[in-house]
Amino acid sequence: MQDINQFLQSNKQQALTELQTLLGFQSVSTDFKFKQSVTDCAVYLVDYLKSIGLLSTQLYQTAGHPIVYSHYHVDDQLPTLLIYGHYDVQPADPYNLWDSDPFTATIRNGYIYARGVSDDKGQFFCHIKAIEAWLKVNKTLPVNIKLLIEGEEEIGSPHLAQFIQEHKDLLAADVAVISDTPMINKDQPALCYSLRGMVYAELFVTGPNRDLHSGQYGGIIQNPIQALTTIVSKLKDDQDKVLIPGFYESVSQPTVLEQQSLNQLAVQPNEILTNLGLTEFVHGSIDINKQLWLQPTLDCNGIVGGYINPGAKTIIPSQASAKISMRLVANQDPADIFDRFNRYVQSLVPAGVKLKVKCHTLAAPAKMNTQSRY
Repeated sequence: MQDINQFLQSNKQQALTELQTLLGFQSVSTDFKFKQSVTDCAVYLVDYLKSIGLLSTQLYQTAGHPIVYSHYHVDDQLPTLLIYGHYDVQPADPYNLWDSDPFTATIRNGYIYARGVSDDKGQFFCHIKAIEAWLKVNKTLPVNIKLLIEGEEEIGSPHLAQFIQEHKDLLAADVAVISDTPMINKDQPALCYSLRGMVYAELFVTGPNRDLHSGQYGGIIQNPIQALTTIVSKLKDDQDKVLIPGFYESVSQPTVLEQQSLNQLAVQPNEILTNLGLTEFVHGSIDINKQLWLQPTLDCNGIVGGYINPGAKTIIPSQASAKISMRLVANQDPADIFDRFNRYVQSLVPAGVKLKVKCHTLAAPAKMNTQSRY
């Protein structure tokens, strides 16, 4: 390992430059106007992987954005490691809140600032550079490697399941590692054995068939924005507990090993607050580690409605909408949680408006066996 570490240190600047190039692609999967940039990023990855010695690298087209696949076979007697990552990123909006161009990687105070640097280009690039170092120094790898890097994770991976079903032999492996999990801090790497699932839903509240003048109709017509915020406000209590009936029903208690691991995490509450410009958490008695790693959540991710441009426009809007995400933990069934959510919000609808609920994403949580050799 000493030779490999020396190689990494001596090539650190080159690796940084290459990462900055990767971060420069505007691979925003959710917005069609970036479609070519997403494809360009995938093509760049194919060329890069081939350049470091992964010659069996291919671009697979899907009905959406392409998937990059690569493999390097050493020996049938060695285990095969499948590494997953994604090269697509979240939208960078609002741009005015960035201190630098989100697609021009900028280094400030020892940190890289760019869209995707920590989700997920930076993570899977670490794995790629480790593979490159082994190939450069030892001319081989200690295990068989397969890489699957997709371009649709940020929109729920709508075409990944089909790809997996159609290429089971291609993806066969002894163990899979996801390049999309966090570290506790920069001095404490982490091996995550569980990932939360998700329910992503959207609420549409409709009132009158057109926008109305608040001076003529205020007080007699239900305002869809206020109706929507009433619904959203009843999703959680003042201790941030989710109020959907049965939401926590399937949540299991931590095992002895899990609790021991939680107790060893060096989380500094004051540092978190200072870094975020806050003075307190959502409530005073919060168990940060347990909440972050073992408890489900619910959050309102966005609300749209009414007049939001400069100046005044005194209307009662015709419609308002909100996007809600629920992060789920092991044993929670996303279909069951969405059904409970749907029934609950329907029960909260004030008089004078209609509610439509749309489900965007259902993703099951995953929990691995911590006793396996891997």
